[in-house]
Amino acid sequence: MNSANPEAYLKIGDVARRVGVSPSVIRAWESLGLTRPHRTESKYRLYTAEDVKLLKRARFLRKVRGLNAPAIVELLRREGRVRAGADGSSNAIGSHLRKLRAKRGLSLAQVARNVGISVGFLSALERSQMSGSVGTLRKLARFYKTNILDFFDATEGASRQVQPGQRKVLEAGPGVRMELLAWGNTVMEPHLFRIAPQAGSGDSYAHEGEEFLYVLRGALDITLHEKEYRLKTGDSFYFESSMPHHWKNRGRGETWVLWVNTPPTF
Repeated sequence: MNSANPEAYLKIGDVARRVGVSPSVIRAWESLGLTRPHRTESKYRLYTAEDVKLLKRARFLRKVRGLNAPAIVELLRREGRVRAGADGSSNAIGSHLRKLRAKRGLSLAQVARNVGISVGFLSALERSQMSGSVGTLRKLARFYKTNILDFFDATEGASRQVQPGQRKVLEAGPGVRMELLAWGNTVMEPHLFRIAPQAGSGDSYAHEGEEFLYVLRGALDITLHEKEYRLKTGDSFYFESSMPHHWKNRGRGETWVLWVNTPPTF
């Protein structure tokens, strides 16, 4: 991992040295919702330069202003530095999936068999021990006759203006963060996708509607049927959602994509 690259990901030991606190302090702050690092398949935490800046701010508040950890998190939330959903959206997804299954009186084995995943993986999803890829969440949403929007817990009233700290956040598998940019009675479903190096959608998926992508940063490989397209910063892309598709960031830095679905059935 190239630490000279501003978009490179750092492990917790590197971050601890840069911030000037111990890894245990960083993990404690994470448990309170201060950061939400990406996770590799081996469960290693990966941090961005943005995470480092936030942690340095937290260290300043602790050392100079004498605030304890909960007070630091609360202050940073009020300042809009901590993203909405950073205090347990993955737990909300697991609970939501468990309620959907219980409401229908289905066993873990029945759902897993229909969706095409293992019983152990589905159990881990429901217990919030793992996060599902976009492809997996889409299959679960389709099985339950709902959509991924329900996983965002976007139940509060819609607002014309959504500030960064107010976005609904969904972790869709290791290294994929979906930030919902508008919700409510909309005909479009706009997201900011933040995709870590080598992270992607997982299996191919398809659904009703149409999609528009604009790459804000980095690069993205997207495959429609058997044809692969390489999208770079500044490229836009449009396709019908009914075409089976999957995607991956094969680069060395984080990719940001403005991703719009219509209608909001994704």
